[in-house]
Amino acid sequence: MQPLPASRTAENGDPQRKGLGLYALLMARSAGLPNDDLFARMLVSQAGAQSALPPGLGLDSSAFRTLMTRHFPEFGLPAQLARAPDLGERGIEWDDLLALLMQYRAGQDPSETWLALIVATACMGGDHLWQDLGLWQRDDLTQLMARNFPGLTALNTQDMKWKKFFYKQLCNRAGVYACRAPSCEVCIDYAKCFGRE
Repeated sequence: MQPLPASRTAENGDPQRKGLGLYALLMARSAGLPNDDLFARMLVSQAGAQSALPPGLGLDSSAFRTLMTRHFPEFGLPAQLARAPDLGERGIEWDDLLALLMQYRAGQDPSETWLALIVATACMGGDHLWQDLGLWQRDDLTQLMARNFPGLTALNTQDMKWKKFFYKQLCNRAGVYACRAPSCEVCIDYAKCFGRE
């Protein structure tokens, strides 16, 4: 993934508000591993309260500390601020999403497991998945999926929105064929996903 161009404003407004300075600092101190760029974008968005993820990207303090040590060894963020999500009644749903993602991880890097946890947690949010993850554009999510969950990406032959696609996969497994993501009714883009059909 290339750094976000300074001129990109279509989906996100002024990119300077996105903390490009913090992003550059994180990337300058990154370990050069797969997904450094994705984690940096999410951390920047979380720092600016532009993510639905709990502190520490929704990981528990131990996992967040390990992620930071591995991907940004020269950049300290207080791991004690990290906390796993309080899922309440949606815990089973989260477990199913996590199992789906873990089944299709590429098996190339340990960060895929953290991303599976993070993506499953972000699916509990009420906005587009790329926004709930704190990514900067829709293409970031497509690249995240292709890089880390290529088998699942290959199944999305109709270029369905990712959250809707995940829930459709879960519904298909359960033999339910009229299914939609749980937050669709409140989404401002409802009409774009659910047309006349």
